[in-house]
Amino acid sequence: MTQHRLASNDPRYAEVVDFMLYEAELLDDLRERQWLTELVSREIVYQVPVRETVERARGFGFSADSFHLNENLGSLESRVARGETRYAWAEDPPSRVRHFVTNIRVDRSDDEDLLDARTNILIYRTRQDQTNPQMLSGERRDVLRREDGQLKLLQRVVYLDLTVIGTHNLSLFF
Repeated sequence: MTQHRLASNDPRYAEVVDFMLYEAELLDDLRERQWLTELVSREIVYQVPVRETVERARGFGFSADSFHLNENLGSLESRVARGETRYAWAEDPPSRVRHFVTNIRVDRSDDEDLLDARTNILIYRTRQDQTNPQMLSGERRDVLRREDGQLKLLQRVVYLDLTVIGTHNLSLFF
């Protein structure tokens, strides 16, 4: 499909920015159920591939076959449901998380219901009485689809900058 970058004054660009900011608010406020039901498509593909340290000639530097996370609606639903129980010990009390979403670039495709968005992400996370925060940075490549007049997250691939993730779990959402 042919893609075309949207200008920042395009109403579709503003709609994507609003989507991204609202999504960050929901995730920061631990309203994961609301995020899942309002903003995520039932056909979601949600992946965090493993980063590899390779020479430029050997490719992009991410595995096509290995993932830290390779999720669909069922597995995301299970993660959200587990967090709502008393048995999510790895996140009780919950982490304090901030999503910083920047460098939003939006492309339209030949399919008028699809928009491709690339964003830079920084997740700042603290737990309990930690004095050293955990930070995860990378690029998100999203496909948003208009469903019943509203944008929904159809696909998200997160390319982390780290080859080794120094966090106690990946129970957060990117």
